[in-house]
Amino acid sequence: MKKYLIIGNGVAGTTAAETIRRHDKAGSIIIITDEKLPFYSRLRLNEYIEGRINEEKLIIKKEKWYQEHNIDLILDTRIVDADPTNKTVLTLDGKNISYDSLLVATGSHSFIPPIKGSEKKGVFALRNIKDAKNIIEYAKNADDIVIIGGGLLGIEVGYSLLKSGKKILVVEFFPRLLPRQLDNDGAKRLQSIMEDMGFSFRLDAKTREIAGKGQVEKGQVEKDRVEKDRVEKDRVEKVLLEKGETLPAKMVIISAGVRPNLELTESLQVHCDKGIVVDDHMKTSIADIYAAGDAAEFENRLFGIWPAAMEQGRIAGSNMAGTDMLYKGTAMSNTLKVAGIDLASAGDIDAENRLESKVFADKQVYKKLVFDDDKIVGCIMLGDKIGFNKIIRAMSEKRNVSHLKDQILTKGFNFEEL
Repeated sequence: MKKYLIIGNGVAGTTAAETIRRHDKAGSIIIITDEKLPFYSRLRLNEYIEGRINEEKLIIKKEKWYQEHNIDLILDTRIVDADPTNKTVLTLDGKNISYDSLLVATGSHSFIPPIKGSEKKGVFALRNIKDAKNIIEYAKNADDIVIIGGGLLGIEVGYSLLKSGKKILVVEFFPRLLPRQLDNDGAKRLQSIMEDMGFSFRLDAKTREIAGKGQVEKGQVEKDRVEKDRVEKDRVEKVLLEKGETLPAKMVIISAGVRPNLELTESLQVHCDKGIVVDDHMKTSIADIYAAGDAAEFENRLFGIWPAAMEQGRIAGSNMAGTDMLYKGTAMSNTLKVAGIDLASAGDIDAENRLESKVFADKQVYKKLVFDDDKIVGCIMLGDKIGFNKIIRAMSEKRNVSHLKDQILTKGFNFEEL
């Protein structure tokens, strides 16, 4: 009986386990995670912060699912070392666990830029349920909240807190919101809608410092006064921008992207660059060790999106169980809601206007298709994502759509024609 070990219970690890069980009914499958919950949706943490769903609703795979699939899930357990020669890993509490085939699906962590004062009390990042709980608790006594980072996650967290009555100001280094998903016109449209909701923005702005109330006064002698002033100094009170502006802030949430969790790579002896380097079978440089999800690097690329993690987990699980499946990459597309607004984007959004494009826009909708040699190579759909999947299929098949260019974005277009 083969022993499968999976480190990480996110979408990559869980999908791999489910796929392994589909191919191997008898093998032993163990998933180890330092999380305290079974597989849950990080994508819905903003809903949890808002109070729309509880912890139970976050969970995607209940304990019963693991039992039905004969998968041993070990929660709240951290792997601290590995021995690839003897095929074992070591837990923090001193247990050795052996494997025949290992998948590293350790995910990623929030990136905190080197901003002075980022260690102060009241500064947060959101990556897991623990972060969400800390944000909910601290926000109870914070009315002015600054979000550093105008990407998707920062905006979504800000939207959740805005709906609970907080003042939200977003500081973004780039001159537009969602620079990966929107071009200039689309970003301006989204910004206008969000300002109507109550958001404030500082674009093309760099944070110089996250500051407290100031220094402890010299000559203080009362112990309790000194301690009180120290606490006040360590608690965030304002955000200072490089251009000189001071923003009031009782709480700061940093949303500056993520970095792969690579703590085990040295002991596993796998080759790393930006992430754990894998081939088209999701194999690492060490025999019987695979990687998938945010920690995996394929063809010099970190994907960092849910569809890629799911597909990589499926490919890795299949190959661990003895099949022969190839990973060819995942189209960088996103279908989501931003502050309650439908947004779908894919491919080359051509923010620099280098290519041919067609645009449709009104007060509620902004849609753009980007063409190269009569083929769709990029797409933005803000406020209306009807037909997005058909467009993605046409993109992936590199279909010539010259005869439909002027029709695709018109009202009532039948996307079956694509």
